[in-house]
Amino acid sequence: MASKIILNFLHSLILVIFIFYIYISGSTSAAMPYGKPRHYKPCKQLVLYFHDIIYNGQNARNATSAIVAAPQGANMTVFAGQSRFGNIVVFDDPITLDNNLHSPPVGRAQGFYMYDTKNTYTAWLGFTFVLNSADHQGTINFIGADPLMIKTRDISVVGGTGDFFMARGIATLRTDAAEGEVYFRLRVEINFYECW
Repeated sequence: MASKIILNFLHSLILVIFIFYIYISGSTSAAMPYGKPRHYKPCKQLVLYFHDIIYNGQNARNATSAIVAAPQGANMTVFAGQSRFGNIVVFDDPITLDNNLHSPPVGRAQGFYMYDTKNTYTAWLGFTFVLNSADHQGTINFIGADPLMIKTRDISVVGGTGDFFMARGIATLRTDAAEGEVYFRLRVEINFYECW
């Protein structure tokens, strides 16, 4: 009887030690040595600009984006309501190395954004930079929320091809210029933390 109690006690003790070991191992992972966050340095950095000219019913020749979905009864050439909630826009915008729309493009920004909040300007983005220049060949894929009223916003770099094969990182967006509801320019500072 006493040996059974001792055996149960040892099993319980081993279980407690095992759980404690798992707890300790999880809290001292490589990403957080000694409980302090590690500050990673980017393996590659890039700053690009993309220029979005929204189709407004009169600028078909120059437009690089268009509203493709809107709330019921809305006009497809004018944004809906105060916060644009419900609008979905697709784009094929030129990318330049500087903030001049007329600079030679180094690629295209292709994707969509949708306004997904009723009470403020917030968009959700999914797009790709398709780069085809002497300096950069390949694609960079981005995804994330864009709270437009904040000066700088971060979205995720979730992959790429060519020079950016399997790239991971953060892209910091800043609205560099805006002209009414027709034109805006984004400065995109890309920090890659996984480079192959």
